[in-house]
Amino acid sequence: MMIGVLALQGAFAEHEKVLDKLGAGWREIRKESDLRQPIKGLILPGGESTVQGKLLLELGLMEPIRHLLEKGMPVLGTCAGLILLAEKQTERDTAYLGTLPVTVRRNGYGRQLGSFTTRCLYEGIGEIPMTFIRAPYIEKAGKGVRITAVADGRIVGVEYENQIAISFHPELDDDLSVHKRFLQLVQGTDPSF
Repeated sequence: MMIGVLALQGAFAEHEKVLDKLGAGWREIRKESDLRQPIKGLILPGGESTVQGKLLLELGLMEPIRHLLEKGMPVLGTCAGLILLAEKQTERDTAYLGTLPVTVRRNGYGRQLGSFTTRCLYEGIGEIPMTFIRAPYIEKAGKGVRITAVADGRIVGVEYENQIAISFHPELDDDLSVHKRFLQLVQGTDPSF
């Protein structure tokens, strides 16, 4: 199984290490031609969503990735990846990929000093560690969106069709459960994209 990892900026190398531990192949996605090689799923890592969004546009990746997601390619979006997927942002009029019907608040927990680690329930997995770094949270989940995690009274995890989106950074903790859940989703998807 080959997973594409968006490698423009942010914590992509940490996701690659987790995929190595789980025995999944991965390929870095840096330009449009990288998407021509077969992948069965995609990880959008944490980092700076504004920078990543700008690079997606400049490198011609925005529309090809949106097309793959709309056709059903499984995706795991963490922190900035959640922001890239969201249909709406509280602070911005336009969306990036816009495939996930949620409204997200960037830096919802404050700046770097607002970063923290906790343990919370993730539906279908159990209690897991959650590391939040300048994290967003979901203010509103639209129709068909399943809330999978809540921390401090705020929505920090959702699943919608073949999209898993979370506010925290599972790649920075020893628990591999979220990545395993994503790989199960990938295995259960008919690759018609």
